[in-house]
Amino acid sequence: MTPQPLPPVLVTRRLAPGVIERLTAHHAVTRHDSDLPMPRAELLAAVHGRSAVVTTLDDVVDDAFLDAAGPGLRIVANHAVGHHNVDLAACAARGVLVSNTPGVLTAATADMAWALLLAATRRLGEGERWLRSGRPWAWAPNFLLGLELAGTPLGVLGMGRIGQAVARRARAFDMPVSYHNRRELPPGQAEGAAWLPLDDLLARSTVLVVTCPLGDATRHLLDARRLALLPRGAVVVSMTAGVVDEEALAAALESGALFAAAVDNFEREPAVPSALLAQERAVLAPHLGSATVRTRQAMGGLAVDNVLAVLAGGAPVTPVTV
Repeated sequence: MTPQPLPPVLVTRRLAPGVIERLTAHHAVTRHDSDLPMPRAELLAAVHGRSAVVTTLDDVVDDAFLDAAGPGLRIVANHAVGHHNVDLAACAARGVLVSNTPGVLTAATADMAWALLLAATRRLGEGERWLRSGRPWAWAPNFLLGLELAGTPLGVLGMGRIGQAVARRARAFDMPVSYHNRRELPPGQAEGAAWLPLDDLLARSTVLVVTCPLGDATRHLLDARRLALLPRGAVVVSMTAGVVDEEALAAALESGALFAAAVDNFEREPAVPSALLAQERAVLAPHLGSATVRTRQAMGGLAVDNVLAVLAGGAPVTPVTV
């Protein structure tokens, strides 16, 4: 009896150590062995005839992608919680399942939000650049003064798993927490935070952490008008690309309306707006929210779990639907 060929799988990016082996043991895997995204033309050629594709946020899954893959494609396993790179309606119309990797990156991303918050409020980036430049310095009463957090109102925009973890960590800093979500959470899920309408949240928040997902309703939700509602001297920490208008954020820093800002991922990655790069009080990170060994292994493992489940005839472990 002739053995059946293994279902072909494409992995578009180098995965964390120890993850890919579970796929190669069961399927014919082609992988893009790089930390950089596949060029679009190369991606469309490589996806042809695949039963499954493990994608990242840089891989646009649209009609052209699905046409190139052909009718045998069964699942797109996005190696991320977000899925704004995937046209869910187009996938559903062709019977292609979509999955993501929620839950496993909550703690790491919340920790990163706090790392950025502390770096921005205490001007750590400025201090390090000062030392590395060799400029003279001495302890002085007014040298690189930052903001204290104890008692400072914290606003969380987007009270999902990550937002709740951010709010939970705020207890250690004695910060009163408010939040805005599309719907008010049950008291047991709100981590002691109070729900407010968006504009009221902004007016109250000396520190604002943005964790809501990007979608049509949230793209540039924080534009120049809404950023102006924040108290003068506020700090904005953005953990979701596209929700904060980056040019408006840079302008608010330039004018002094904001004390500082921190951004972990960007609307047109890997490009970073020159207006933000020019701001001394902008703490900028290259999309490191989930970048711990444990978390990236868990994300890769969950993406693989989804592929293995679907190609074995089952349902995705963590499906995304329209």
